[in-house]
Amino acid sequence: MARMVDISKKKDVPRRSVASGEIVLAPATVRAMRAGKVPKGDPISTAEVAGLQAVKKVWEALPHCHPIPITSASVEFAVKNDRVAVTCEVRATYKTGVEMEALYACTVALLTIWDMVKSLEKDEAGQYPLTRIQNVRVVMKAKGT
Repeated sequence: MARMVDISKKKDVPRRSVASGEIVLAPATVRAMRAGKVPKGDPISTAEVAGLQAVKKVWEALPHCHPIPITSASVEFAVKNDRVAVTCEVRATYKTGVEMEALYACTVALLTIWDMVKSLEKDEAGQYPLTRIQNVRVVMKAKGT
C-alpha cells in the first residue's frame, strides 16, 4: 500500500532549495525572443508566471508531495545565444524540504518557453532538431538556515 510519509512529528524548520536547468534553442529563436517577435508573446514573462504558479501546485501533480506553505519563490532567466538558463529558488518554514517545488517550477518554466517558441523551432518535417531541455538539477538544498 502506498502512503505519504508521515511528517507530523517533525519540527517546522526554515528550508531553501535552488534548482536550475536550460533549454537549448536555435540562435534565430533567441534573436526573435530578444526582438519581441515570438508569435505567442514574451516567453520569459510567461515562463516566470508559470514557474511561480507551479511552485504552489506541486502537491497536486506529484502524489507523494505534501502541500507546503511557501514563504518565497523566484524564477530567474539568463538568455544566451543558443539557450535560456532558468534558476528557481523556493523557501518555506515547514516539516519537509522544498526541492521538488524548485525542480517543478524550473521544469514548468522551461516547458513554457518551449511551448511559446515551438513554431520557431520546428524544421520542415515538423520536428525539433535542436530543441532540448537539459541539466535540470538541484543546485542547493539547505535546512535550518
